[in-house]
Amino acid sequence: MIKVDGISKQFKLYRSPADRLKEIVFRKSYHKDFLALDNISFEVKNGETLGIIGQNGAGKSTLLKILSGIVISDKGTIKVDGKVTGLLELGTGFNAEMTGLENIYMNGTHIGMSRDELDKKKQAIIDFSELGEFINEPLKTYSSGMTMRLAFSIAIHADPTCFLVDEALSVGDVYFQQKCMRKIQEFRAAGGSIVFVSHDMNAVKTLCDAAIMLDHGKMIDCGEPKDVVAFYQNLILKKTHHGDVPVQVQVKSVEKEHLVRNSGISTGEVEMVSFKVCNEKDEVISYIESEQNLKIVFEIKTLRDLSDPHYGISIKNKFGVSIFETNTYCMGINTLPVKKGQHITVTFEMRCPLAPGDYPISLGVAEKGFDHGSFEEYILILQDIEILKVLSNNQSIIFSGVFNMHPKVRVQQ
Repeated sequence: MIKVDGISKQFKLYRSPADRLKEIVFRKSYHKDFLALDNISFEVKNGETLGIIGQNGAGKSTLLKILSGIVISDKGTIKVDGKVTGLLELGTGFNAEMTGLENIYMNGTHIGMSRDELDKKKQAIIDFSELGEFINEPLKTYSSGMTMRLAFSIAIHADPTCFLVDEALSVGDVYFQQKCMRKIQEFRAAGGSIVFVSHDMNAVKTLCDAAIMLDHGKMIDCGEPKDVVAFYQNLILKKTHHGDVPVQVQVKSVEKEHLVRNSGISTGEVEMVSFKVCNEKDEVISYIESEQNLKIVFEIKTLRDLSDPHYGISIKNKFGVSIFETNTYCMGINTLPVKKGQHITVTFEMRCPLAPGDYPISLGVAEKGFDHGSFEEYILILQDIEILKVLSNNQSIIFSGVFNMHPKVRVQQ
């Protein structure tokens, strides 16, 4: 669908508009070069959804503008098979002085729709946007959410073969966001390709078939969405807490005890001693039936004094989306300070109402909690340290989804 080969883009940054004129007149440089993209290559296949992640300023929006034809790259080639449209920065391709209806024709023409096509689809665009009588009002009177409604409605009705989605989608209200996501899912199910930029890591892991990560204009990771997202989150933690010490953990299972070299984050001030999953009889297990009780137990050794330590766990599904996570701070547990060299054993006991499947378990140790589960310092984070296999329970109701909500039903006539 799309093949990008070695594209780069550099911008000239001026301190003021006058510097542009001075540069022309005096033939002297008054700008600073900014490399927004540096030798980016990837492919998006037919029917594939590609996620693009990275911090602000990484080059994500510039890349989408190049794919949509708004910006021309300095180097490299882009091959596109079919029409590409999308929802980019809010207001791109619109005139604030014109009405919503007039902008339908103007913006639709910009993205390759003919006058006859716009005449036929005009009412469908208006109906989907749900703007009603506001369609005849100037765009400058619209809220950001109303502008997003109009932009998405035009783009999705252009019958693209590839749809570009930027963070602009997050501007709308929850109702319309869900409506947009259903339309995107329909487009995807019909074989359309999607390039999806988002800071919502769960959305990337759920919606995308592949992902790439940009950092300061360079592509530094690509592959399975859950792996790229984990790499991104670890990178953020590394930037926050300098130093990354590989961790070896003794994991106990029914079959054997083994050492796992985990790629998580550690300041080197907490030593992971052991980890195990047990049933309610304290027997080490590698699987459990749904609805049974389980214990997650891990032992650490502190290599420094901790005044306000807290301990947490996270359970994810196979896509890397968090199913459940909590910690002692969020549970209102008053933990005691620990001294250097102390051994601490942490035990989480819970019921397991999950649907059958494989669920990776992660854990963490942090210092000084505040707000809604944030911490001043993350000391140890171990991703996917063990896989919890959940089997079906013949005593439970048949259900689909993530977990059993234990419904009660009453039917009356």
